[in-house]
Amino acid sequence: MDDGGLVAFPTETVYGIACPVRRDALSRLDAVKGRSAEKHYTLHIGAPEAYRDYVPKVSLRAQKLIQQAWPGPLTLVFELEPIDLSKQKERFDAYEADILYKNGSIGVRCPDNTTASRLLNAATSPIVAPSANQAGEPPATEAGQVIDQLAEHIDLILDGGPCRYRQSSTVAKITDRAVEVLREGVYPKLQVQEMATVGVLFVCTGNTCRSAMAEGLFKAHLAQKMRCSVDDLEAMGYKIASAGTMDLTGAPASNGAQTACRLKGVDIGSHASQPVTESLLEASDLIFCMTQSHYDQVSFLSPRAQERCFRMVENLDVPDPIGQPQDYFNRCADIIEDAVRARIGEFFL
Repeated sequence: MDDGGLVAFPTETVYGIACPVRRDALSRLDAVKGRSAEKHYTLHIGAPEAYRDYVPKVSLRAQKLIQQAWPGPLTLVFELEPIDLSKQKERFDAYEADILYKNGSIGVRCPDNTTASRLLNAATSPIVAPSANQAGEPPATEAGQVIDQLAEHIDLILDGGPCRYRQSSTVAKITDRAVEVLREGVYPKLQVQEMATVGVLFVCTGNTCRSAMAEGLFKAHLAQKMRCSVDDLEAMGYKIASAGTMDLTGAPASNGAQTACRLKGVDIGSHASQPVTESLLEASDLIFCMTQSHYDQVSFLSPRAQERCFRMVENLDVPDPIGQPQDYFNRCADIIEDAVRARIGEFFL
């Protein structure tokens, strides 16, 4: 295949035609598919982590989607920032770069099929792979259909039996603000959006002061970054919550916390406390604790959450303002707001 051959191979969705990104091979592929050379072909990779060779920086939602859906029947289209696109183009020759990054984006698919994985991992050059069918014909879902349509036009057919799903992959586009489903396939739109939803949790003791302020301030600053309203954050794929290590349910944010946030233009008047639970931790992708003690309690309650758990301020406990004068609450809110800005800059592109 690295010599320019066309190889039909099975995936879990439909059969594909593997083609190295070479001018002679792609000319043959265009002729087989009856497609214009201006159309995109999707890069296929043999292992999920291989995307990093082609897309150096992805959003937290994209990372979540990759973890949830790859390998599997989902094609992701990534839009690259100009500076990242320029760096990537330096890694490939001009022809390869033009094919892979048409219009500043790249489509990537990681099939969930052993034969496909072995083939793609063995390749030494980038491989694109459209469905194995001629123009106007349905995609082949078993080797016999490939033979009927393409036997005279390709070099090798790998017979992996019938495809598991017998329908095309879902295609979703990743931008800096959203995950947009371009084509529904095996995964319906709602499932893709659910897989790409990011949960952020803030933890303190009673969930009436520090974590309540952190939740409100984080929502405000993330909404500003995403250029949306706070009320639209969940629809955009971000669930932000807070909880306390005490078993306290339904308590409002303290007056001091509400006032400190109000001075920053943030309303936490509707906040109601909740206790931290194992299920809440398991559903969160990022967990920020106010102190080392909170971090230790979270780690004890859910050891698997430890790799997703951080102190709000690295190497510093956020002081507890409960029972203190308003100025103390205001200073605490300042510390939390600075940490919120830093964490959004760290984790959210």
